[in-house]
Formats: sequence, C-alpha cells, structure tokens
Amino acid sequence: MEPPVSEHAAWTVDLRGRLDELIDEYRTALHECVDGLTEEEARLRLVPSKTTLLGLLKHVTYVEGVWFDQAVFGRSTEEIGIASTPDRSFTLTKSDTIASVQAGYRRRCAASRRAMAERGLDDVVGGRGERAVWALYVQVLRELAQHAGHADILREQILADRTT
Repeated sequence: MEPPVSEHAAWTVDLRGRLDELIDEYRTALHECVDGLTEEEARLRLVPSKTTLLGLLKHVTYVEGVWFDQAVFGRSTEEIGIASTPDRSFTLTKSDTIASVQAGYRRRCAASRRAMAERGLDDVVGGRGERAVWALYVQVLRELAQHAGHADILREQILADRTT
C-alpha cells in the first residue's frame, strides 16, 4: 500500500496535467491581453523595443511554433508559418488586427496541443537538437509566464492612460 500523498505534493501526481494547466492559463492570459482595446492601443509602443501587446501575441505564437512544432518535428519556420527569428516575430504588418492575431494564436495553440498529446514527458524529440519533452514544456512555460507579465504591465499602462 502506497503512503497517502500530502496535500502539498498532490499536484505532482499528475505533473503533465499540471504543466498543461499552467501553460493554458498563460495562453489564456496572453490571448485576452488585447481584449477590449482598440487596434491603436494594441499596437501602442510604450518601451523602446518593438514590444507591443499585439506584438507579444504574435511572438508567443512564434514561441509555440518553435518549441511545440519545430523542436518536435524539425519543420522550418517557413513550413510552420511563423517568423524566421524571435525579433521578427514581434513585427506587425498592416493586415494584422486583434482578431487575426488572436485567431492565429488559437490555431497555433491547438496545433501545439495536438503535437504534444501523444508524447510523454520523458520522450525525446530531435527537431532542434535532442531534448526531452519535459524540457520543451519548461521552456514554453517560462516564456509564456515572462511575456504574460510584460503584457500585464503594458495593458495596465494603456488602461491608466485612458483615465488621464
């Protein structure tokens, strides 16, 4: 008989489920970071870099494509349909809108979920050099958390500017 799992350690029983849950929470936060904003607000540059809320959403679409497609299957960025570099992934075109970038992100996240569904955390993939699947999850989780924090700050600044 196995000893009971403490309340503190209970979430580690289903580590994969917990990782999926955390990644999905950040995906949702990033997807929604442009909700209720005007197209102009979503493109507003408040820092010296190309970072905008809409640009962040395009960038995390790139992140999902690199780590949950290219790293798994070895497909090129062109085949995946994402920017060729991290810097270019922030670039907005005239045709980019809140709706179009959100739709692209939703499609990419769905493709990521399908790509990872049959893989165990200890499986090894070789699309960008050999890596364990758990390492891909940690990388994506780290990047989504970081960029969700950026998005929170930018959105807070944009909304505060509405009241002044």
